[in-house]
Amino acid sequence: MDNSKIEIRSPHLEGAEVSWFAPICNGDDRYLGERSMEYKSTFENTSKIVLTADNNGFRNILCPSSYQVGQDTLPFVSAVAPMTKQINLLAAVRCGEIHPPMLARTLATIDHILKGRFTINIISSPLPGEEMSSEDRYQRSREVIEILKQIWTQDEIDYQGKFYNLKLSSSPGKPYQNGGPLLYFGGYSPAAVDLCAEHCDVYLMWPETEENLRELMENMSAKAASYGRKIDFGLRVHVVVRETEEEAREYADSIISKLDVEHGKEIRERALDAKSYGVSRQAEMREIAEDDGYVEPHMWTGIGRGRSGCGAALVGNPDQIVEKLNRYMDMGIRAFIFSGYPHKEECERFAKLVLPRLKTFSMPEVQGKVSADEPMSPLGSGVRV
Repeated sequence: MDNSKIEIRSPHLEGAEVSWFAPICNGDDRYLGERSMEYKSTFENTSKIVLTADNNGFRNILCPSSYQVGQDTLPFVSAVAPMTKQINLLAAVRCGEIHPPMLARTLATIDHILKGRFTINIISSPLPGEEMSSEDRYQRSREVIEILKQIWTQDEIDYQGKFYNLKLSSSPGKPYQNGGPLLYFGGYSPAAVDLCAEHCDVYLMWPETEENLRELMENMSAKAASYGRKIDFGLRVHVVVRETEEEAREYADSIISKLDVEHGKEIRERALDAKSYGVSRQAEMREIAEDDGYVEPHMWTGIGRGRSGCGAALVGNPDQIVEKLNRYMDMGIRAFIFSGYPHKEECERFAKLVLPRLKTFSMPEVQGKVSADEPMSPLGSGVRV
């Protein structure tokens, strides 16, 4: 496998950051398209998922953002933070929702609560009811990020842009981590790729064929190099793992067994990112898949029939899933964000069948992004002792 065109910022790492997903936007169920109060997005339900992931050794957990029934991201993260022990919290931040200096103060508060176990997923989707061009949305995100970085690294905000013009002290927004939390980012348009290449740390992709993923990684590597930077890569994907491949495929089919076609379309189109280029790529993948929904071995596109965004799952027995993940890691992917239906049960199953066979770490640890007054480990890896 030729990876000569893929440059990552952490080539020395042999494992990956293995993460789970917190369905705070009412996205949990046993069967897609069939709502059950048992899985409703409440703090009780979703906090149990976070704590299950924490107790089972997952290194990070994505808390998404969407204008749907459920819970708001930052209040949820702040509330669950003191309940966690070792897991990082990856909070989705929709740029433009909160005035950047106030956003910085909010993020800094959470970062201090978590003592640096905090990462940020930059979102550039339109705000509810908003009409804005893709270029303007990403420009607004760029300005938010640049203001945050001024706050994290300078004594004063001195910024003039298209959306924000600011000159004030940066003191209220100082985070726990030196230089601020790591920034994760997902996007496929030229404006999105350019923004990530210039400012972000981990490029998150949705599931596609290995060939397409490699092309995305090569493109991002080249763009990052034009800014004198390197980026780590991540994959957000669902997973169905069982003791045998037959059991896994049967369970995967059961997830969509009660999904009406028109209802599935309605579910997909209610999301704020429903018309994005990334979502269209997921639809294209479903179109080229075989009749059983598999676009390549163990990559099943059926999930996308009943939800927007990430629309495919890894399906197989533990050996097959581990082999697939090792292939991704050989390509240069350093972070995985998994999910399954229902989320708590599948988190426990993945932790039992697959996680012990993977070498894992936390991105903030390996990057050394901790407070200057926090003692470092003898290895110099940034791991707190």
